Amino acid sequence: MKWDNLYKEILTCRRCPRLVAWREHVAREKRRAYMDWDYWGKPLHGFGDPQARLCIIGLAPAAHGANRTGRMFSGDSSGRTLIPALHRAGYANQPNSDHRNDGLRLKDAFLTAVVRCAPPKNRPNGEEQANCLPFLARELQLLPSLRVVLALGKIAFDGYRRLLRQRHVDVPDMAFSHGACYTSQSLPALVASYHPSRQNTNTGRLTDAMLDEVFERIGRMLT
Repeated sequence: MKWDNLYKEILTCRRCPRLVAWREHVAREKRRAYMDWDYWGKPLHGFGDPQARLCIIGLAPAAHGANRTGRMFSGDSSGRTLIPALHRAGYANQPNSDHRNDGLRLKDAFLTAVVRCAPPKNRPNGEEQANCLPFLARELQLLPSLRVVLALGKIAFDGYRRLLRQRHVDVPDMAFSHGACYTSQSLPALVASYHPSRQNTNTGRLTDAMLDEVFERIGRMLT
């Protein structure tokens, strides 16, 4: 019931006028390649195993990805990098994430984001991020087995740290860099990775091997 109530709140959220206008505009206008799709066009809640020990935090839904398919990291280039990596690491039952009814299941992992609506140019502003953080906080609270948080990109990394400070947690100095890992006796370990965006993967800033190394390290932390 707690998950259901949270999901209902997320799906009906209209706190950010700019994001509401953009996500609905994209859903109406559509991209030519997806004209036959009935776009989701609403905020996105997290997806995965409610007993997950690993929570993966991204930036926001892609306008023609999750904003179209209705599931995090589904139907876009980021998902086409992340989900195969999860499959190789044993967290996903299949290597593809095309739409919310494609049979994808996650084991021991939960996918979410700091912002729940597709932002113009993938750039949410500070107020929009702040409006969404309570949703992330509640999702994390509903993951009783959580041991590792993987932040994909600096915005996700900084957003998670901001959330800890809001909880009055004494957050040590942490710098974002790919592969960085911060541990604490009282908190889940925080691991950082470049975001699997097309900008990073097409330029070689993030490779499949680099992402596999991150999940291998997390696997050792969870054994």
